[in-house]
Amino acid sequence: MHAPRTAAAGRTASPATARLINDRLALQLLQSEGPLTANQLKSLTGLSRPTVADLVERLQDAGLIAVVGESGAQRRGPNARLYGIVADRAHLVGLDLRTHSVTVAVADLLGAVRDERTVPIGPDDTPGPAVATALAALDTSLAAAGAHQPHTLAVGAPGLVDPATGRLGGTDWIPSWHAALVGELRARHAAPVLLENEVNLAAIAEQRDGAARDRDTFVLLWLGHGTGAAVVLDGTLRRGASGGTGEIGFLPVPGTAALPTASGCDGGFHSLAGSAAICALAAEHGLPAAPGTGPGAATAPPSGAAADAPPAVVDADAPPAEAVVRAALSAGDAGAAFLDALAARLALGVAAVCAVLDPGCVVLGGEIGCRGGEELAGRVGAQLARLSPLRTDVRAGTVGGRAVLRGAVLAARDAAQDDLFTPAG
Repeated sequence: MHAPRTAAAGRTASPATARLINDRLALQLLQSEGPLTANQLKSLTGLSRPTVADLVERLQDAGLIAVVGESGAQRRGPNARLYGIVADRAHLVGLDLRTHSVTVAVADLLGAVRDERTVPIGPDDTPGPAVATALAALDTSLAAAGAHQPHTLAVGAPGLVDPATGRLGGTDWIPSWHAALVGELRARHAAPVLLENEVNLAAIAEQRDGAARDRDTFVLLWLGHGTGAAVVLDGTLRRGASGGTGEIGFLPVPGTAALPTASGCDGGFHSLAGSAAICALAAEHGLPAAPGTGPGAATAPPSGAAADAPPAVVDADAPPAEAVVRAALSAGDAGAAFLDALAARLALGVAAVCAVLDPGCVVLGGEIGCRGGEELAGRVGAQLARLSPLRTDVRAGTVGGRAVLRGAVLAARDAAQDDLFTPAG
């Protein structure tokens, strides 16, 4: 008697392995396609009717799927029942940590957000009150979503996340309450707490829901208060030996007055493309800078992870350069000249990245990249074509400042599904 052939692998496997693969395949189809009948599962998987019946029973017994209705087919009976994933089987939490706020989202197993809220953190708050504020927001959001305990939490934070320890490191300019909050989350919850660089999470969101959906290799250039980059090669997010992949703010580039140092990125790409630098460039072109910005304004804390990128829903914390770019898009010749000059600056960093990685696609993300849209992306692409022989598609991000939070929810969803969609035995 031959061992079964799985629909996913197309090769022989043990009965237990075949069941696991087939169950996971059915769950993936139910997630991507929505509720399906047993007959539709049979057609999409290529499995036999008895095999589909067995897997449906197993998944129902595990509490992962349930009958959610009936199809419109005239034929009645078991095949007319629509099966769907039980979204409330687990709840997930995504957190987006910024310098002066934290945003919390509670989602179901399919990644649909059930509750979201942002709370400010005072600039003078010590770690104790800041952590208490964040935890209170999390508890309120869980209660509003009808969730008792989260299955998985994913946290997006600026700075370096050490791949070996999973801890924040090498970021003296990051608020101390960030690490304290992550530590408290791990102490309070038995659930896994995933910590990830915020720009990396933004790249996940742009690949799943945004401008890079058709790409498995691309670079996300984050343009917010600071600058950052995320690298996805062959579908895999690359973090580097110390978690520093994408610290593009430290990249030495022409056009700056100095060189970056190990303790600060002034003089690096950050000095050309950070929010304060963009506002200063706008002033040079006669465009009004946003309040509190300009040539004499203090720069944001240096971070290749967009350390000061704003909370998703707190307009007061949006990078001032976003307003400048918005105004430039409708400012006639002066606005066009400014956008050309900004594109020339951005192309320097993009060209350096392309010379090393040849990603074929660069997404301009963050609030500023998304605000610039195709107008800015097209200009960067044209400047890049003059600097690099490598064909590179430059696109505007579409998820925007909410990309970090969305990426956190997606990371938590992936981890929870990896656990729940792999039944024991």
